[in-house]
Amino acid sequence: MAKCAICDKGVQFGIKVSHSHRRSNKMWKPNVKKVNIQTGAGNKRVYVCTSCLRSGKVTRAEVK
Repeated sequence: MAKCAICDKGVQFGIKVSHSHRRSNKMWKPNVKKVNIQTGAGNKRVYVCTSCLRSGKVTRAEVK
């Protein structure tokens, strides 16, 4: 679910390292919102990351 429909930005994995250098797995999730967008076939509800919303790659549809 945490995946952008426009740029396919998804979850990233890494290792969290504490001060004592104990290592554990960590997951970074993108900031994804569920929005109504305009498409050629009409309006569609998809998950879009906020960087795509701010950059103007997506035009929001008006909800009535």
